[in-house]
Amino acid sequence: MSLDSSTIERLAERLDVCQLEARDTLKVTDEHPEMDWADAYAIQDAGRRRKLARGLKVIGLKAGLTSYAKMKQMGVDSPVFGYLADDTAVPDGGVCKVSELIHPKVEPEIAFVTRSELKGPGCHIGAVLAATDFVMPGIEVIDSRYRDFKFDLKSVIADNTSAARFVVGGACVAPAGVDLRTTGIVLEKNGEVVALGAGAAVLGHPAAAIAMLVNKLAEHGETLPAGTLVLSGGITEAVAVGAGDHITLRVQGMGSVSIRFA
Repeated sequence: MSLDSSTIERLAERLDVCQLEARDTLKVTDEHPEMDWADAYAIQDAGRRRKLARGLKVIGLKAGLTSYAKMKQMGVDSPVFGYLADDTAVPDGGVCKVSELIHPKVEPEIAFVTRSELKGPGCHIGAVLAATDFVMPGIEVIDSRYRDFKFDLKSVIADNTSAARFVVGGACVAPAGVDLRTTGIVLEKNGEVVALGAGAAVLGHPAAAIAMLVNKLAEHGETLPAGTLVLSGGITEAVAVGAGDHITLRVQGMGSVSIRFA
């Protein structure tokens, strides 16, 4: 690590306050170009501790920038990982207030819920599928705290991979009953199709993102517990939204999930 503990705490506080006040900031690497990957995740962890101290709970994990489309859109070349706090959950068909966000975008995802613990290193797609209770449609609302939605990989890790809101719904399907690589999705905005894709857009198979997350956790001596909700990453490029928009995600064999913006 390149940054001392006080600097890490200060940067975490800045990003946390920006999220709470819905205001942007310059990316953290502008101020600290010397920071490394360990620093980035340390800032994320410090931000999580701040949320836990306020009484929030971590209710899931997420993979980000996992589709080749997203990597190209954001100018990065590898996935990142973050967490989902309970204040970011929106019920299926529920409302997300844009006044609480800076520049929100949505992306279609396949959510996994585990039935048994997953451990790394060496976790692979087969292990993930064997440990998965069910999969279901999910929409993540991302909202980078960085000005003009411009960031590099270390900065987005520090910012908890742009996590803002999420919704899951539709049908809960056992992974054995669906080919997640060829599963098609349709993302609609106000009744109009705005994105099409298939599960293979996420690293060739959505479960590959979960396996990478498990192996990343293993580097810190952690595992993925049974009963964990994990968003496997955007299948298509993110779509900008604003007040009045209604977003619906339809996933082949899994039904649909929706969210409204006001």
